[in-house]
Amino acid sequence: MRIGVLGGGQLGRMLALAGYPLGLTFRFLDPSSEACAGQVGELLVGPFEDKGLLERFAQGLDLVTYEFENVPVAAARFLEGLLPVYPPPKALEVAQDRLSEKTFFRGLGVPTPPFHPVDSLPDLEEGLGHVGLPALLKTRRGGYDGKGQALVRSWGEAEGAFRALGSSGLILEGFVAFDREVSLLAARSATGEVAFYPLVENRHQGGILRLSLAPAPGASEALRKKAEGYARKALEALGHVGVLALEFFQVGEELLFNEMAPRVHNSGHWTIEGAETSQFQNHLRALLGLPLGSTAPRGHSTMVNLIGLRPDFQEVLKVPGAHLHWYGKAVRPGRKVGHITLRRDSREALEEALPLLLRLAQGA
Repeated sequence: MRIGVLGGGQLGRMLALAGYPLGLTFRFLDPSSEACAGQVGELLVGPFEDKGLLERFAQGLDLVTYEFENVPVAAARFLEGLLPVYPPPKALEVAQDRLSEKTFFRGLGVPTPPFHPVDSLPDLEEGLGHVGLPALLKTRRGGYDGKGQALVRSWGEAEGAFRALGSSGLILEGFVAFDREVSLLAARSATGEVAFYPLVENRHQGGILRLSLAPAPGASEALRKKAEGYARKALEALGHVGVLALEFFQVGEELLFNEMAPRVHNSGHWTIEGAETSQFQNHLRALLGLPLGSTAPRGHSTMVNLIGLRPDFQEVLKVPGAHLHWYGKAVRPGRKVGHITLRRDSREALEEALPLLLRLAQGA
């Protein structure tokens, strides 16, 4: 079978690498001729809005998926008229607007931080009265890895951020004094089968994911079941097919929904070596209606992103249990160019090896 992927970044690249053992082939569509997925599959280059290009892209494909959530919904809906598109465009539509996203999950009964739409200074003033200070002012659309948002601690900061972020199409969210950030990856098949990976602890720096620990240390069975219950509600409401990632703030034994990604996710990269079946292969199995693979962890794993630098490959590979993934992208400040996964049989052994891994990931 031939799978089309909207987007040609590292997630698409890893989808292809997971799909080749299943006898699948891949075609990518991306606006950039330098998209790294082009190293492992056919790459068409051009804008997602070009209907002629979309028609050419669809020729000979069995189905289409996407590897990032900012694909224009109109492009996904256009392709849906030609062949199956998974996850459904509705999932894209919800994920692309932070107000729609928070409203959707609140409607499912999933707790969220307080939020308020902002399209004017009076909206901002009303929102601050509703959510309080400090707060986060964000663009409703676009923005990732910490971009398109500002922490505000006073009316003056809020007004300045309002103007800097474009003065409309914003959302104000209450600041959450969370214990940690966690994520849950779920997969739902075209047959309706559902599988969940363990909760993962995520650590960010500068708005960019730096480190994931899997399974999340100390996560209780009750917390896991709560996350899975929330994910199941979203999967069913969306008619989702494929992997869905949900990010939460953990406060004690409560989870507050933060963001969703209707695709494979950075916090699931550990699954390539650290789980019985990777998120990438389970995404493909789900699209094809194949039985989902076991999501059981193989011991304890950490994933460290390589951001804006190329580590010493030799030193990384000297570390027992370390696995290096280099995406073949040009190195630029703030850009994710690879990751390292480290697996150990115990949490204690993993924690002992972690400082060395972090030094290597920082080029030290």
